[in-house]
Amino acid sequence: MTSPTKAPPLYPKTHILAASGVAALLSLALLVFPSREVEAKKTSLDLDLESSAEYAPQDTPLLDDNALTEDQDTSPFAQTGTPNETAEQPGAEEPNTAQAPVDPLHKVVRVANGDTLSTVFTKVGLSANTLHDVLSSSKDAKQFSRLKVGQDLAFTLTADGQLQSLSSKLDALESIRLEKAESGYAFERELIKPDVRSVYSHGVIDSSLFVAAKRAGLPHNLTMDLANVFGYDIDFAMDIREGDEFEVIYEEKVVGDKRVGSGDILSARFTNRGKTYTAVRYTDKQGNTSYYNADGTSMRKAFIRTPVDFARISSRFSNGRRHPILNKIRAHKGVDYAAPRGTPIKAAGDGKVILAGRKGGYGNTVVIQHGRSYRTLYAHMQGFAKGVRNGSSVKQGQIIGYIGTTGLSTGPHLHYEFQVNGTHVDPLSQKLPMADPIAKSEKARFMQLSTPLMARMDQEKSTMLALNKR
Repeated sequence: MTSPTKAPPLYPKTHILAASGVAALLSLALLVFPSREVEAKKTSLDLDLESSAEYAPQDTPLLDDNALTEDQDTSPFAQTGTPNETAEQPGAEEPNTAQAPVDPLHKVVRVANGDTLSTVFTKVGLSANTLHDVLSSSKDAKQFSRLKVGQDLAFTLTADGQLQSLSSKLDALESIRLEKAESGYAFERELIKPDVRSVYSHGVIDSSLFVAAKRAGLPHNLTMDLANVFGYDIDFAMDIREGDEFEVIYEEKVVGDKRVGSGDILSARFTNRGKTYTAVRYTDKQGNTSYYNADGTSMRKAFIRTPVDFARISSRFSNGRRHPILNKIRAHKGVDYAAPRGTPIKAAGDGKVILAGRKGGYGNTVVIQHGRSYRTLYAHMQGFAKGVRNGSSVKQGQIIGYIGTTGLSTGPHLHYEFQVNGTHVDPLSQKLPMADPIAKSEKARFMQLSTPLMARMDQEKSTMLALNKR
């Protein structure tokens, strides 16, 4: 026989009502008075925001397209608006949130990835017929169809929604515009002529020329020009050493106070492995421009030292090298330059192409005859440059093909050979024939240009060293 289950104790009804009232009062108190911990966190955040607003700079410096400061990258407030925008401050005026009225007749479209001029016209509400009329109005008008991501196109429409004008800023120096005319559209181009000033730059190499040049503020295109200027004397694939230094005076183009581009290198010095080379740009009375040493000796030689910019020498000239594919001891009658596939290959000197085609284990090959005595060979090319064919003439430094791995090749590289009177020689040790120095009739005029440029580099470097010692 089972024992009877005990019933739960019954509390007086007055006790239950009292307990419910206490619980309700506690809940109301928590809602009205937040905890000190929450209050402290809110105060701390407000102080942080006020501090960041107080010490934020009023003028933000312009950065490079790819530059981003560490603070911008990591700050949790980098993408926010003005701190405490909604906080009420005693005596503070209400912020003016009214926006300028939108003019439906003026529209600006920023080109996005995948946009065409057709899609842009559609966004503005213009028909395909209008687009056709614009592009067929003149040859120049077709420039509007060559869009770049981020480019702005400004439209002005008539009251009935037709195109009145279209304009776009191509870069800091050039803008184009179409205006509705009596028949079709009239095209206009606006060119801003920049001021040109000369700028001094100095750098010391600790890892590579590119890194040192960037640190010195030298634009990328002028870094390439600098290497080309001294390319007759310095092999930038092999000769560069830590501690080498360079100085450059070059043209800088500015509009107002904004730099918008660079011009030519006017003069330069490069110290490589303790030996200093100089260069001065000079245009003679006939309009021919070239670089000369500071004393007027031509820097141009009959052949450039390296036919591939900044490549790595992977195999040298040798009479007893084991072939990496055939596994036999064979003479290596040239120099191999390893570089990424597609890297441009330059003609070492002026000459005539006597072969542009396949050549057994060499793969795609170009052979150039330079006068009677000299011949150069370029092998394993991926392909040939436009216009390079049997019988064509090429100039020194002209691109003749691109690095590849055709023929008997284990990886992308250029096999480069140099012959003198039919005999293979080492192009790295061969003494190259010199070009003519500056004409005697031009010498005095040249020195009037060269001497002040060399003196300025001396003065700029002395000033820089003195400042660094402080």
